[in-house]
Amino acid sequence: MRRVALFGAPATGKTTLARQLSAELREPHTDLDDLLLTPQGPLPLEEFRRQAAAISATDGWIVEGNFSKLADVVWHRADTFIWLDFPLPLILYRITRRSLHQLAGREDSPQARRLTWSTAFFSRRSLLRTAIRKYRANRPRYARQVAETTALGVDVVRLRSPRQVQRWRQRTATAPEQSRSPTARRKRTT
Repeated sequence: MRRVALFGAPATGKTTLARQLSAELREPHTDLDDLLLTPQGPLPLEEFRRQAAAISATDGWIVEGNFSKLADVVWHRADTFIWLDFPLPLILYRITRRSLHQLAGREDSPQARRLTWSTAFFSRRSLLRTAIRKYRANRPRYARQVAETTALGVDVVRLRSPRQVQRWRQRTATAPEQSRSPTARRKRTT
């Protein structure tokens, strides 16, 4: 496991897991949101794809982000693809908790600095409404794209709860030589 793509709804713990894997595997971590959102505004799609492809063309990397439009240049180049597929009520709870934490000034991040009460909870495109809309609309498409990724020989790990993430992490931590081998295959978790 040297080329890892992480995908999942907001507040599923993608960044936390990506940082842990990056430290454990000693591979660089990239958050696709940080790549896309520049001080001048979002990158054009072609430039975003080019930069993501440049990262995934290297020997080792941990990339996180919900950009299925980059599947061919990130997901399909991974040796391990992790889908954090948590239930909607848990996602909404975590988004609410994280937003309140950020609005209270307890986190200094680019996302926290842009967040307002309206963008978190009350506008038509608030984080909560967007999470609900995307969860309902995109999950079937994501399942198809994940199946395509599996068909290409990428080891897909689908984790449906924080407890499953914790168990998977414990298994990978107890087999460090296997997790670092580019040819090792993992049992799929569903």
